[in-house]
Amino acid sequence: MFGMSLGEILIIAIIAILFIGPDKLPETMVKIAKFFRSFKKSVHEVKESIEQEIHLKELKDEAISYKEQLENSVNEIKRDHNVNVLDDLQDGFADIKTSLTKLDEEPVAKVSEETEEKAKTTIEKKPKKKGKKKDV
Repeated sequence: MFGMSLGEILIIAIIAILFIGPDKLPETMVKIAKFFRSFKKSVHEVKESIEQEIHLKELKDEAISYKEQLENSVNEIKRDHNVNVLDDLQDGFADIKTSLTKLDEEPVAKVSEETEEKAKTTIEKKPKKKGKKKDV
């Protein structure tokens, strides 16, 4: 244990009995055991956190490499097929924007007034049916 032989451990135990005394030795051994246990737990936690950081760095590096591959693929497609996707998207957005501005320019109240006038003229143009009642 700890690279020590049985003889070395016995010498340390005899010195501990002489300096600490046989009365306090069990209590001291328990405290030393708790200290080593907490020390071992702390070392284990630090080791795990370092491994997690390394794993996160690996994941981040992998994500960056995938991003670079995607960018390279997009650039190759643009070069090979002479396609400019951004220009097409910008043109589409410009068309949508002009359509929306045209809709915003024509007020809704004007449209509803025109609809009401058309409805009134349609109702006024319809002839009323006048019929004779038949006696039964």
